[in-house]
Amino acid sequence: MELLDARNDFIFKKIFGSENNKDVLLAFLNSTFMEAGEPPLTEIILMNPYTDKDAPAEKQSILDIKAKTAEGKRINIEMQLFNPYNMEKRTLFYWSEMYYHQIQKGDDYSQLKKCVTINILNYSCLPNDRHHNVFRLREDHTGISLNNDLEIHVMELTKLEEQAVPLTSGLINWLLFLKGVEQPNWEVLTMNEPMLKKAMDTLEFLSQDAATRMEYEARMKYLRDEASRMNGAKAEGRAEGRAEGRAEGERKKAEAMVRELLALGVETSIIVRASGLSEQEVLSLKSQVGRH
Repeated sequence: MELLDARNDFIFKKIFGSENNKDVLLAFLNSTFMEAGEPPLTEIILMNPYTDKDAPAEKQSILDIKAKTAEGKRINIEMQLFNPYNMEKRTLFYWSEMYYHQIQKGDDYSQLKKCVTINILNYSCLPNDRHHNVFRLREDHTGISLNNDLEIHVMELTKLEEQAVPLTSGLINWLLFLKGVEQPNWEVLTMNEPMLKKAMDTLEFLSQDAATRMEYEARMKYLRDEASRMNGAKAEGRAEGRAEGRAEGERKKAEAMVRELLALGVETSIIVRASGLSEQEVLSLKSQVGRH
C-alpha cells in the first residue's frame, strides 16, 4: 500500500486537525514550543476542527488548523507543499487577521492575547541552515521585547538531513514523519515520540480509504496546477522584465546617438529617420541639448 503524502494540507488537517486526534496536535505543539524554550501546553481547543465540509471540493480553500489554549492564546498552523511566493508578507497578513479579530471595535486592547503562526514548508525560504526558525518582536541592539504577542515559527522540511533519524525526542521526529521518512524508520521515531504512533496509524488508515484517496488526488491536482500557474507567472514576469530592460537599453543608445547628431548640426528630419525616434522626441532632446 502506497501511503498518502502527509504534506498535502488536506491529509495534514485530517491527521492533526480533528477532534479525535487533538492529543496528536497537542504533542506536536508541545514539541514545537519546548524547542523554542516555552513551557508545554496542557490543553488545546480546536477552533476549526476537520469536518467533511473540509473535503477539497472548494479547491481554493485554505486548509489550515486554528486552535487556542485554555488561556486564550491563538495558534494557526499551515502546511505548504508548494511555494506560494510572498510567504513572509502572507504570514504577517494572516497573523494580523488572527490578532485583530480577537476583539470588537471599542474593546479594551488589554484583552488581546498572544497569536502564534506555525508555517511548515516543503521548500527553502530563509537564508540559513536551520530547519526551525522562530521570530518575535525584539529591539535590534538590546534585544528588549516590545511585547510577547507575535510569534512566528517557520519549519523548512528541505533542511532536514535526508537520512537523519534522531536519537532524542523533539520536533525533528515529527518533521521527519511529515517529510516522509521511510516506514522502517518509523519505530525509531515513535520510540522518541510515542504520540507519533497515532499520527502514523491515522495516515495508514487514510491511505486505505478509497474516498479519501480520491479527495487527496483532487487536492494534489489543484496544488500542482496552482504551483505551475504561479511559476509560469513568475517566469513570465522575469521575461517581461528582461524585454523591458532591453528596450530601455536600446532607447538610451538611440538618445545618445541623437545628441551626438544634434551636436554636429544634423537636420532634425534626418535624425528622425536615422534614430527611429519621433520628431517630437528629437525636438525634446534638442531643447535639452540647447539648455546645456
